[in-house]
Amino acid sequence: MTDARAQLISYISSDAVFHGDFTLTSGKKATYYVDLRKVSLDHRVAPLIGQVMLPLIDAIGDVDAVGGLTMGADPIATAVLHQGAACGRSYDAFVVRKEPKDHGRGRQVEGPEVSGKRVVVLEDTSTTGGSPLAAIAALEKAGATVVGVCVVVDRNTGAKERIEEAGYPYFAALGLADLGLE
Repeated sequence: MTDARAQLISYISSDAVFHGDFTLTSGKKATYYVDLRKVSLDHRVAPLIGQVMLPLIDAIGDVDAVGGLTMGADPIATAVLHQGAACGRSYDAFVVRKEPKDHGRGRQVEGPEVSGKRVVVLEDTSTTGGSPLAAIAALEKAGATVVGVCVVVDRNTGAKERIEEAGYPYFAALGLADLGLE
């Protein structure tokens, strides 16, 4: 295990895992909740997220840009953008709005142009796969080629299967076992 991965697991376990009674996006009940925004916007943790996500994205190969549905994917994309640049990669980042803007240029995908580009959809914590699939639909409408989905934490609740069934490779940096939740 890399030092960055071990540190990321430690931060997530101590600062982003909450125990109690929670309702997930799927409507299912859970006794814990992983709130990655508690750490993905932390100056100590964001670089670690970028370092841990880079090998997943590098393994896909020939990637132009990364991003996903706002808001969970935004800090992940920024972390990858900055760590990638620090390591000589030229990944751009993008943000996918839930709906196209009703003013200005009316865009749903913000950032550098994605048309004709190979992109990876990012997500902080994946439960149902709904957010990455919504981002994929908007990106394909914008002319991008989606070459994979990469998540920081997979809850092992069907997202991987749903995304792969839709025809996209799925990669997770961490699983529940890594966080002592399985």
